[in-house]
Amino acid sequence: MNIKNLQLSLENGGSYLIASPENRRWLTGFASSDGYLLITKNEAVFLVDSRYIEAAQKQIAVCESVLLTSLSQQLPEYIAKFGINALYTEAQRLSVSDFEKIKKISPCTCIAGNADSAIDALRRIKTEDEKNKILKAQSIAEKAFDRILDFIKIGVTEREIALELDFFMLKNGAECVSFETIAVSGKNSSMPHGVPCDKKIEKGDFITMDFGAVVDGYHSDMTRTVAVGEVSSKQAEIYKTVLDAQLKSLETLKAGVSCFDADAAARDIIRNAGYGEYFGHGTGHGVGIEIHEAPRLSPKSDAILKAGDIVTVEPGIYLPDEFGVRIEDMAFITENGFENLTKSPKNLIIL
Repeated sequence: MNIKNLQLSLENGGSYLIASPENRRWLTGFASSDGYLLITKNEAVFLVDSRYIEAAQKQIAVCESVLLTSLSQQLPEYIAKFGINALYTEAQRLSVSDFEKIKKISPCTCIAGNADSAIDALRRIKTEDEKNKILKAQSIAEKAFDRILDFIKIGVTEREIALELDFFMLKNGAECVSFETIAVSGKNSSMPHGVPCDKKIEKGDFITMDFGAVVDGYHSDMTRTVAVGEVSSKQAEIYKTVLDAQLKSLETLKAGVSCFDADAAARDIIRNAGYGEYFGHGTGHGVGIEIHEAPRLSPKSDAILKAGDIVTVEPGIYLPDEFGVRIEDMAFITENGFENLTKSPKNLIIL
């Protein structure tokens, strides 16, 4: 169905050559590290090397799978066979050198970038099947969060927390983790994408954990910040501010709302509390076959939310050399509101 929908955007003689693993998987349902998917208005063929050809021919039903032996020979042959006069490639996910190689061997006009806009427009609206895969991935992540609350204690390290989250998700059905798991504590939690290290958890630490699971190629993404032993009045204030900002942004979500306004709803609360300079990233992003997809909830975005979007809502406050707080849910956008796909509690947990 994804290939058929993409074909609707093509004129006779036009074609897409898809090289990125993410788009190839979204279009065929087949995961591979290499290969090319050539799509015209009425035909499609997947060229893949000997490592994957047998599996591809067994698993891919939406198009023919052909052994890739020489792109420089096979691509011109298919261009002639399909009557192609224009070849549209990716730009965001294709290197300049790879594009130049394709351009050199192609006997027709090559245009970079058209494939990105066409595919991204389709990918951002999630089907019920895609939503269910993300929900399954999120369920695995939430069970990992429940597990980690029992695991965390004074003396364990950030690295041990991250590894325990990863191990639990992989053991309980994730094909892989969504990204390199973040588990940072104390002063390290002031770094939004800090790397877990051998720092041991201490009494009074905030621990920010950002993690997710992948199921059938689809990612989940959640962040929770918990405390150990006790919190100061300042920590409690910052946590409440971030939670209020996150809830306010969630309240705005529905089809037709601008991503700028969804971001501003959270950002204004943090700014009015006096911490605007300590919230430097966007409020959220789309999630799907990639961990970061369109649309973006950002002060730089001009996108409008559509029914079927799945976006994160993850404001934060990060005080250098003190601590940081981030809270993140995933929201499925509907015509009249949203469905929160994240069920884990958001009240301040003190372990």
